[in-house]
Parts: sequence; structure tokens; C-alpha cells
Amino acid sequence: MERGAAEGPRTEYAGVGADRLGRTIKRAEQALISRKSRALREFGLTVPQYAVLLLLSVSEGMSAAQLARECMVTPQTMATVLTNLDRSGLIERSTSPLHQKVKVNRISDEGRALVARADKAALEVEGRLAAEFTEEELGTLNALLERAISALDALE
Repeated sequence: MERGAAEGPRTEYAGVGADRLGRTIKRAEQALISRKSRALREFGLTVPQYAVLLLLSVSEGMSAAQLARECMVTPQTMATVLTNLDRSGLIERSTSPLHQKVKVNRISDEGRALVARADKAALEVEGRLAAEFTEEELGTLNALLERAISALDALE
């Protein structure tokens, strides 16, 4: 009988990579996204939808490609996110005056009101996380993560 993913890793693989930095970073990211997902659920938003609305709330409009890059998702995922936001009336889409094949996405009044409320919930999650650290520790954590990003970017 084959083991399913819900059963967890096989015994012979248990602990593989447990002490690797990449795995710890991924676990922290997943814990944050999971908690934000729960907080945003009451607003009917996913984390990528929230991210799009937040970006559009401070811009004059962005293309799907720009949003995908900024939200760090694939163009295919962004297409789905934008379709759902448009269908819900949270964004408005129009043809770019510069390129006929490009759609410009803008937040609607309804989307702006929703993201303002949802952002409070997301910020509360981040605030509760930040409360686990002293100001000095937060500064160190941010500095170390930025250094990790720079080191990885330099590998390209």
C-alpha cells in the first residue's frame, strides 16, 4: 500500500533536511502565509488577492505582468487572481492606451474599502509575530534576511 502525503514522510526520510537553513526559512514563510490566510478568510480574500488589492490601492493601475512580478506568483496564477477579483467587482480592467493587448488593472471603490479592512487583519498577524521579538532582535532579523536575499541574488 502506498503512503499518502497526509501520512507524513516515510521513516527513512524523516529528518532529511531538518537542519537546513532553506527548510527553516520555508517553514517560517508557510506559517506566516497560513496565519494570514486564516485572517483574510473572513474578508473572502486569499493572500494573493489581498496582495493585488494592496498594490492597486497605492497605484494608478498595473498590468498583470507587473502584478505577477510584485506578488511573486506565476503569470497563470495572476490571471486567475485577476479574473476572480474582476468577477467580484473588486477591480476594474481596461485596455492600456499604450498597448492594445495589455489590460490595466485598477482597484474599484468596493475593493479599496475591502482591502482597508483586510489590511488591518493582515497587519495584526504581522504585529503579533513582531511582538515575539525585541526591537533589537527585529532589526537583526530584518538585516539578516536582507543579507540572505543579497547573497542569493549575487549567485545569479
